[in-house]
Amino acid sequence: MNLASEKAVLVGVITPEQNEEKVKEYLDELDFLAATAGIRAVKRFTQRMEKPHPITFVGSGKLDEIRKYTENEDNEIEWVIFDDELSPKQLRNLEATLKVKIMDRTSLILNIFASRAQTAHAKAQVELAQYNYMLPRLKRLWTHLERQSGGGSGGFRMRGPGETQLETDRRIILNKISKLKEDLKAIDKQKFNQRKNRGKLVRVALVGYTNAGKSTLMTLLSKTEVFAENKLFATLDTTVRKVTVENLAFLLADTVGFIRKLPTELVESFKSTLDEVREADLLIHVADVSHPAFEEQIETVAQTLNEITCEVKPTILAFNKIDAFSYVEKEADDLTPKTRQNISLDELKQTRMNKLHENCVFISAREKQNIEELKSLMYKKIREIHVQRFPYGDFLYPDGGDN
Repeated sequence: MNLASEKAVLVGVITPEQNEEKVKEYLDELDFLAATAGIRAVKRFTQRMEKPHPITFVGSGKLDEIRKYTENEDNEIEWVIFDDELSPKQLRNLEATLKVKIMDRTSLILNIFASRAQTAHAKAQVELAQYNYMLPRLKRLWTHLERQSGGGSGGFRMRGPGETQLETDRRIILNKISKLKEDLKAIDKQKFNQRKNRGKLVRVALVGYTNAGKSTLMTLLSKTEVFAENKLFATLDTTVRKVTVENLAFLLADTVGFIRKLPTELVESFKSTLDEVREADLLIHVADVSHPAFEEQIETVAQTLNEITCEVKPTILAFNKIDAFSYVEKEADDLTPKTRQNISLDELKQTRMNKLHENCVFISAREKQNIEELKSLMYKKIREIHVQRFPYGDFLYPDGGDN
C-alpha cells in the first residue's frame, strides 16, 4: 500500500482509564506511526466518554464534526485513523458515514510491519497477523451482497452471491493461515538448530520500546553496521552478532521493538522471533530517557516480556539518549509536586541507582557517552554467568579477541 503524502485525521477517546494527558501521548505516538507509514496527520479529534461507542466509536455529534471536516475538499483528507482497535461493526459504520478510508491503530501497525519485513520469516509472521486481523472483518467487504431471501416453500432462504463469496474467502484465508503456521514451524525448527549450533556462548538480548536506540547501540557494541533510523519498528528481524568485551566473547541479539497497545495478532505471530529473548542469559533493556513517557514505556516492555516468558532474567536497564534529556526547573515559590518534566538527570540517576543499584546505566549510544561503563557492567554480569556455567573455568574466554 502506497500511503506516501496522504493526509489523515486522528481520533482518540478520553475515558476514566485514559485521561487527557495520556490520550495526547497516545495520539503523539499514533502521529509518529502514521508518519512512519508515510501519512501526514493534519488534525486531531478527541471526545470525553465513559467508553468508546460500540457502533461508531465516538458519539453522533463528534462523528458529524469529523464528517464535515473530511467532506471539505480543501482539507484533502483520505484517512481517518482511530487510536484503538475497531470492531468489525464500528469499521463498517464509520466507513458508511465518513466515506473515506478508515484505519485503526492495529491495522496501521500491521501495514508498517508489512512494509518493513525483509526476510521470509518476518514476512510470514506479518502475513499471518494480517490474516488473523482480517478474518473477523471479512463481512464488510461484501456488504453490497448480503444474504438474500429467495423463493421456495416454507420461507426457505437461498444463499445470495455475497454469502457464497464470503464463505469462499473465509475458507481461502483459513487455508492460508494453516499454511503460514506450517511454514513458520519449519522456519522455527531451522532457527532452533542454528541457535543450538552456536555452542555454549552466553546470549545477551537487547530489548526495549520501539525507537529507543537498540540498533544504534547494537552497531556500537558489535562494531558492525545494523540498520537504524528515527522511525518506529526500524528493526523487525532479529540480528545476532558475536561481540567481545575485555576478551570475553558472547552473542548479542537486537530484537523487534515493543509498543503500547501492541496488536494481539502481532504478539502471537512474533513470539518465535522473540525466542532470542526467551533463550537469552542476560537482557539489556534500552529505554529512551528523553521521552516524556519513558516510565510507561519501560512498563510496557516489562508486560510484553512477561507475556512471552515467565522466567525472570538478569537485566541491565540502559537509559539511552541522555544527550537529548531536558527538564524545566521549578520556580522557588512553586509548591506543586514535581513531575517528570521537573526532574533533572542527576536526580533521576540518584533515584534509579538507589532502586536498581548497579543494574542500571545512563548512556548515549549516538554520542558514545558512558559506553565503557555499560561494557564494564555487561562484562561483570556475563562473567558471573560463565562462572556459574563453567565453575572450573574451562570455557571462560571462548574465541576471545574477534572484535
